[in-house]
Amino acid sequence: MLITTTKTAIVTGASRGIGRAIALRLGQEGYAVLVNYHTHPEAAQAVVAEIVAGGGQAHAVPANVAQAADVERLFATARQTYGGIDVLVNNAGISAVRPLADTDDSLLDQLINTNVRGTLHGLRQAARHLRRGGRIVNFSSTAVAGATPGLGAYVATKAAVEAITRVFAKELKGRAITVNAVAPGLIDSEMFAEGKTDAQIQQVAQAAPLGRLGRAEEVADVVAFLVSEAAAWVNGQIIRVNGGVL
Repeated sequence: MLITTTKTAIVTGASRGIGRAIALRLGQEGYAVLVNYHTHPEAAQAVVAEIVAGGGQAHAVPANVAQAADVERLFATARQTYGGIDVLVNNAGISAVRPLADTDDSLLDQLINTNVRGTLHGLRQAARHLRRGGRIVNFSSTAVAGATPGLGAYVATKAAVEAITRVFAKELKGRAITVNAVAPGLIDSEMFAEGKTDAQIQQVAQAAPLGRLGRAEEVADVVAFLVSEAAAWVNGQIIRVNGGVL
């Protein structure tokens, strides 16, 4: 059934963490939200339920962004359900801490396929289907500027996203579509906490100028700004949301 709405947003990797916060915020802003997930269906449905409970519209859609056919189906579902697409948030991504000398091809493929191919798959569909005046927000990482040992392969994929963002902003000339990237720093999320003790988390938090980790909702605030009319003249930019770490 086709549901008419003012604007529609696709948020990839929206079942947990930053993606969840973005989906909830855009739902509050009146967007019909496609909550994409790959491995956490129950969490995605919980996000949908929360948006709907707040009076919004949302739909959970499984898709592995590393697979072009999955992303094509995700966009088709958005068009069939809501009639069009106005916003794409390319949030889905994976991380890994491993010295380059120990980074095997399997891990390298995983990082590239999700972080780079996944972004490119979304952008290719957005070029074909986003309505005039739309918004695209890609996701990089403050780690690109940090030169942190152990993050070489991950940083390489996010540096690629930043370069792609600048190029794509120019390729969409004439359609009033903006393309920007958000580069979060240390955010209190499942991805950041994985493999760390409480003591390690606190040590990292205290090293930040503001003496704490960032919150996923604070990243969502920046995304909400970038997709709004207030950011119509912000295009091809990388916005670092890191509390002054770098």
